[in-house]
Amino acid sequence: MGKFKILDKKFGEVMLLEPTVFGDNRGFFMETYNAKDLEEVGIKDVFIQDNQSRSVGKVLRGLHFQTMPHPTSKLVRCIRGEIFDVVVDLREDSDTFKKWEGFVLSEENKKLLYVPVGFAHGFCVTSGEAEVAYKVNEYFYKECDAGIRWNDPNVGVEWPFSDPVVSDKDSKLPFLNEISGFKN
Repeated sequence: MGKFKILDKKFGEVMLLEPTVFGDNRGFFMETYNAKDLEEVGIKDVFIQDNQSRSVGKVLRGLHFQTMPHPTSKLVRCIRGEIFDVVVDLREDSDTFKKWEGFVLSEENKKLLYVPVGFAHGFCVTSGEAEVAYKVNEYFYKECDAGIRWNDPNVGVEWPFSDPVVSDKDSKLPFLNEISGFKN
């Protein structure tokens, strides 16, 4: 039996996963990454870099992605606090192009979210503070760094706050329909 259970699958590829957690009066143990077990649920990416961020409440980071020739997939988890995590389908040939889905990831629920290539990703902190850790399958390339505005009306993400704390960079990202020749 594999160590990861698929709780939800969206857009054919985005997966919300529950790891097997072994707990007792001392605490708990869980594997958060095991290539063989992830392959059993359909994730074949080779993750090559770990990232971690800490944010205060109401901070919104996103919606980010990397363009060709270095698009990225991610395996995301919230290791402290709680976040509302969002993916947006950027695959122009998909029936769900521009559609979004949101997931609650928290220190308590220990869920992981697999975000494949072809999706923008972002999150909003719904607790007083949160730490997010995620693996990526590609290195960061500044020339491929891209994103769409968190409040793009053509996407219509329903964030938990109407007035989140957003970086200057993220507040100036283009709307999806402003990106000419979009390819990912």
